[in-house]
Amino acid sequence: MSEAAKASGNLASERLLRLLEEGGARYELLEHAPEGQTVRASALRGHALSAAAKCMIVTVLGGTPAERHVLAVVPGDRRVDLARVAGECGGQRAQLAPRGLAESLSGCVSGSIIPFSFHDELSVLADTALFGEPTLYFNAARLDLSVALASEDYRALANPKIVPIAA
Repeated sequence: MSEAAKASGNLASERLLRLLEEGGARYELLEHAPEGQTVRASALRGHALSAAAKCMIVTVLGGTPAERHVLAVVPGDRRVDLARVAGECGGQRAQLAPRGLAESLSGCVSGSIIPFSFHDELSVLADTALFGEPTLYFNAARLDLSVALASEDYRALANPKIVPIAA
C-alpha cells in the first residue's frame, strides 16, 4: 500500500468518525487484524455476513451524463447487480470502477471503502435488504478498524437512495 493511499484512508477514517460523533450515531469501533475481504472481515468481527455493508464503486455508462460513478452498498452475502444499478441511474450498462478510480473517489484503499460518500461526483445507492439488519458492519476506511453502526443511523447520516440493487 502506498503512503498516499495510507494517508488518504486516514483522512477518510477521521472524516467518517467525526461524522458519526457529530451526528450522534450509535456505533462501536472494532479493532482487528488487517482484512479487506468481506467474508474474512465479518468472521473477525463476529457477525452474520448479511450484516456487512459491502461497498463497491460502480461506473455507469450511457444516459446523461455519459459516464457517472456511484457507491453501491449491498449486504455482505449478496453481489451488486450491475444491470440494476445502471437502470436506477438511467444508464445503459454498469461496471466496477478500476481500483485506482475507486480509491480516488472513495478516499479509501480497496477493501476498506466506507458506505458514505465525501465526494461530489459519487452518489450512494443502498440495497433495500441492508435495512433488515439492526446493525451494519464495515471497515472504517482502514483495513484494521471496523464500525458497528445502527442501520437507522446509517440511513439518516448517509442519506442513500434505497433501491433493490443486490443479486
